Amino acid sequence: MNQKKLPFTKEKILEIIKKCPTPFHIYDEKAIRQNANEFLKAFKVLYGFKQFFAVKATPNPYLLKIMKQESFGVDCSSFAELVMAENVGFKGEEIMFSSNDTPAEDFRKARELGAIINLDDISHIEFLEKTAGIPDLICFRYNPGPARKGNAIIGKPEEAKYGLTREQMLEAYEICKKKGAKRFGMHTMIVSNELHEDYFVETARMMFDLAVEVYNKTGIKVEFINLGGGIGIPQKPEENPASYSTIADGVKKHYKNIIEKNNLQPVKIFTECGRVITGPYGYLVTKAIHIKHIYKDYVGTDACMANFMRPALYGAYHHITVLGKESMPKDYVYDVTGSLCENNDKFAINRKLPEVVPEDILVIHDTGAHGFAMGFNYNGKLRSAELLLRSDGSVLKIRRAETVDDYFATLDFESAINFK
Repeated sequence: MNQKKLPFTKEKILEIIKKCPTPFHIYDEKAIRQNANEFLKAFKVLYGFKQFFAVKATPNPYLLKIMKQESFGVDCSSFAELVMAENVGFKGEEIMFSSNDTPAEDFRKARELGAIINLDDISHIEFLEKTAGIPDLICFRYNPGPARKGNAIIGKPEEAKYGLTREQMLEAYEICKKKGAKRFGMHTMIVSNELHEDYFVETARMMFDLAVEVYNKTGIKVEFINLGGGIGIPQKPEENPASYSTIADGVKKHYKNIIEKNNLQPVKIFTECGRVITGPYGYLVTKAIHIKHIYKDYVGTDACMANFMRPALYGAYHHITVLGKESMPKDYVYDVTGSLCENNDKFAINRKLPEVVPEDILVIHDTGAHGFAMGFNYNGKLRSAELLLRSDGSVLKIRRAETVDDYFATLDFESAINFK
């Protein structure tokens, strides 16, 4: 069985806690950069390859700056994410804007930045035209429906709210061509946190076939195909990571057999991975504050699902290390919980751990994506700090923890005073 390793010691965390109390998220800069480099090295075999980091995974400007330095673009899905990308220095076609149920101001901001706009519905063509205008370059998100299987996170494609049907894709290209669009792309995203390489290779084959059909029926050659994200991470110790090179080589084979054989080259290949880039290199550090013995045994922590909700939302497994007790036998069984007034506020259920006592420090692994980003304030909880473990071993606070004062910062006091 593989071991889930940590980039820091208990002594390092105790030193950090003196200045930044638990709970907090901490990210490993060195590992993120190394992983980004390995990702690009594997996928550079594909023509015109570009990786757009999914901002939704970890929306912190410090981390986005790392992505820019590593030659990534960004995939944005909201006005705020577009502004964040702009402030970090991304511009033009370094930005992919993939949104759904999109407000007009978001489209206007994307047009202002020159981002690649990826439409999620055929009706959005008219909406975009009225609110921001049709750009020269336009992209559409494809939903294959029952032709493909999804997974537990996104669900069945035919039941997902995203994308256009095959017939709508063909119609959408024709409509936008008549409205003046001159350049075209296509996109899909039908699975999340998937470890099987063949799934992504098959997605490429599906999209290449669709590109051929679009050309044969409309005369339009797409400029790029965005294969989306969804590459998973090995959250359980016995799991192995997906092989970047296996995926890239499989995609390249289908590119030659479909795109090149139909004389559609050159077509650039894009991805928009988030979780696999930062997910394994983030950790939620929390402290045990209560041990409860009733019908089950519980470890109560000072974190809760407001800090990290994936286990509660998806039943996702996230490994837990009790610092300083790594070599001790795991002969106790606990539910590891938070303090929300919700019974699903649990980081682990029936988890085998060493004996835990109050003041023990627990590290929840693989929270570097869709962790802090999904935080909320239910029960009056405050979002935690985010820290960056720098490549040189120093620690930088990249987001302070919220305080009670932040609850009052957004109140409209004038309206409150005049309220009767």
